[in-house]
Amino acid sequence: MKIKPYITKLGASKEYKTFQKKYDDAFMMAGFFILDFETGKNLHQIDYYVPSEKKIAAFTIDGGVTMQMLDMINSKIIPEKLDIKTNIDLDALHGILEDEMKNRSITEEIKKIIAILQTIEGKKVWNLNCVLSGMGILKAHVDDESQTVLKMEKASILDYIKKMPGTLAGLKGMQGMKGLKGMPKAEDGEEDGEEAEGVSGEESEKGLKEEIKTLDKMEEEIESEKKKVEERGYFDKKEE
Repeated sequence: MKIKPYITKLGASKEYKTFQKKYDDAFMMAGFFILDFETGKNLHQIDYYVPSEKKIAAFTIDGGVTMQMLDMINSKIIPEKLDIKTNIDLDALHGILEDEMKNRSITEEIKKIIAILQTIEGKKVWNLNCVLSGMGILKAHVDDESQTVLKMEKASILDYIKKMPGTLAGLKGMQGMKGLKGMPKAEDGEEDGEEAEGVSGEESEKGLKEEIKTLDKMEEEIESEKKKVEERGYFDKKEE
């Protein structure tokens, strides 16, 4: 799975040509890709930075070409230009990660890869966030030139919930707000991050698994998460 055909498709599209005429100061800043190995529903997006607007123009290239303008959290940060020519193809990411996982005795299976390709301090780097089997989360940086893993860390979704104030309580409350099954409701007066009385860790984990399955089917949640991950990747650098 190579990136070049998507770039060719984007360059030939009416949407891109119109954008280029309007924003001649814009430059490519990142590639954003979601590789879902369970559903096969992948996403390919190329992003441009527009200095005159201090915004990101995100081009999705699945099916037709669509564009949306995104605000930047910190407008003082100017991203580096990206040369989209890569040494690593999208379908090679899975194998690179698996090899390093074996070296670190990580046995879970990769279910989904959220990949951001960007230039950081002159180096082309793949910022990867992966969903693993067994409620695992894997984060890694891969150098495109050497095709080596610069860093890798693994955690559980439950670990992130414990570290984020109010997240567990928020998930518990989602049943009432969205009518989703499998999640216990937070009781009035319950402190952030505290388990609801009578709810065991096993029940909470089971509820979380059901919640994740449901959220994966909700396009609006995927779009929201995509933007958050995108911004986290873009702003993992020094301010100018």
